[in-house]
Amino acid sequence: MCNDPLLPDSVARALADCRALRDAHGPCWGEPPLSYVDQAWATVFLDSRYDYWGTALSQLAERYPDVPPDELEDHMEEVDLARLLRDALGGDVPDNLPALRLTASGATLEADTRVVLDDRPFRTALLLDSSAGEQVEVVVDGTAYVVPPRGAKVVELEREVTVGGRPVDLSPLVRRAATATIRVRAGFPCRWSVTTANGQGWYPEGAPPKLDAHGRPYFHGDDLVVTVPAEPITVTVTRGMEYTSAEAEVTPGAGRETLVELAPERLYDAAARGWYGGDLHVHLNWMGEEPAAPALAAAAQHGEDLHVLNLVAGNVASERVYDVEALEHWVGEDLPWSDDRHLARLGVEYRNDLVGHFSAFGLRGLPKRYHTGFLDTVDWPPNATALEELRALGAVTGYGHPFHTPFDDDDPPDVVLSRGRNCSAREIVADAALGLIDTLDVLNHSSIAATAAVYRRLIGAGNRLTVTAGTDAVLSFCRRGTASGPPGWERVYANVAGPLTAESFAEAILLGRTFATTGPWLELTVNGHGPGDTLQLAPGQRVEIVAASIGPEVEHLEIHTAHGLLAQGRPGHLVTSMEVSEPTYVVAVATGGPHPRAFHRRGAYAHSSPVYLDVAGEHVAREADVRWCLAWLDRLEAVVREFGTFETDEQLGDHVELYERARAVYQGRLP
Repeated sequence: MCNDPLLPDSVARALADCRALRDAHGPCWGEPPLSYVDQAWATVFLDSRYDYWGTALSQLAERYPDVPPDELEDHMEEVDLARLLRDALGGDVPDNLPALRLTASGATLEADTRVVLDDRPFRTALLLDSSAGEQVEVVVDGTAYVVPPRGAKVVELEREVTVGGRPVDLSPLVRRAATATIRVRAGFPCRWSVTTANGQGWYPEGAPPKLDAHGRPYFHGDDLVVTVPAEPITVTVTRGMEYTSAEAEVTPGAGRETLVELAPERLYDAAARGWYGGDLHVHLNWMGEEPAAPALAAAAQHGEDLHVLNLVAGNVASERVYDVEALEHWVGEDLPWSDDRHLARLGVEYRNDLVGHFSAFGLRGLPKRYHTGFLDTVDWPPNATALEELRALGAVTGYGHPFHTPFDDDDPPDVVLSRGRNCSAREIVADAALGLIDTLDVLNHSSIAATAAVYRRLIGAGNRLTVTAGTDAVLSFCRRGTASGPPGWERVYANVAGPLTAESFAEAILLGRTFATTGPWLELTVNGHGPGDTLQLAPGQRVEIVAASIGPEVEHLEIHTAHGLLAQGRPGHLVTSMEVSEPTYVVAVATGGPHPRAFHRRGAYAHSSPVYLDVAGEHVAREADVRWCLAWLDRLEAVVREFGTFETDEQLGDHVELYERARAVYQGRLP
């Protein structure tokens, strides 16, 4: 029996199973090779500088020259991943993937030399990259691999490599260094980065070697000992988006411990204003290099000063639901490391790749189902059925990583509604009309711009949806861009009445008292009223609107209504007014370019929930937005008919009936 309150027996057994899957199958844990499973493997080596999708589509275009470009994605599971990796890197050598260049005349090893502190064998992945016109046999640690002409393979290396019977010089792989130790201390849990001059990260014993979306090594905690080389190192400390960062350069002496005391300063204190920030979509385990125990989540939440953490159980591409054992053990309870400023809960990511994924926060009981449509099972029932079940269990629900590609929102987008399974939040237009979904993660790891455009269409069409944020961070990934970044790199801030509890946070979200952000603080008032409020106005009444921001990454402030951009200005403070002649809404947006504080590829971004302006008792239902939603439903029905998997006409009929009910709602909002 296990006496660790963070690792009950059922969770410990599940964690051991995850480790066994990792050991047997590598970072994809034996999951069926859907396109995003393949991408998960490749992006362990490819950071955001490299074009995974473009390289994959180029390879497929070469293989299928007669297939139209917009249909190449249907063949993504046929990509030669090792060749894709080689081509995407374009000759670069990542620190975790040395390359053995094979030519007709021999072999050369290229590596980003790693510093090591002991004499144990150095284990690494190795790219076998051939430019030879004939196949080449390479023997790695006694195993022979045949590399096809101009082909590539990725193998594991620990001891030796021979090509044509000749040993390869492996000295470029490592440089030995004398050992020292440092102790890092801030006085409270933080996020630390310890690096040497080559950018290599150093970690406390037992900490996974994680990199954030900028490629920076990091770990969480306080008063920690780190074994490092006895040479110059850089120590950086921060604590989530409400803090600045601090940095120190030290040269620890060999065989001695050097104390590094360093602490970040606060940029703003949201809780002191009654606002609490949460990440509603975080996975403990979901493939990856290092299966994660709950203690890692506890350290990350406190080290990021993340007020609310929603760890979601979910499947990947098969029937297995990761972390369901933890959900079963703790459902309806605060996780053991929660306190008056930090609340952690177990929730669910419900997944269907045809019509979308959504998360659930605040569950009081266990659901009957977690996914549909995987391994050729039916896409039934519609997501709406699961939404009703989860809401009956007390959950707040919201669609996550909704739209992956920017698009023009003048018409329902082809990129979302013309292909098969792409995980987009397609059903939200129906669910929102029927009042079945509570939120939309406008802040996400995919396209914020596309999601914000859809969000404003939805609220302009008369739906009440709250802006939220979910990073989809995966604690079991060590180096996969935003997925391996710290939980809470995006947050939804909710204005909570009274003490922080799961119930008070959920209530604030349901009331729409939120903004979501990559880091900037964002405020919005209309005649003194904030997000979630509704003003009852007479035709022609004038209102004053104020938007404000805090954060060095903000470059622009914007104020939008149902008719589009109303005002824009420099960061800090923006004031405008308008005469209200018809129902509308007001939202604030803060933007900025790439910045060290912003982990999203588009840079800094924050978006508020609306203040609604009702006129003569009428709520906003802009005709153009309503018709846009109706056109979306028509396109969605066509996609489901073409690409959905059903065993009976009745199963398809349940989807069609859902869309008919939603159409009736939208048609009732037309003039």
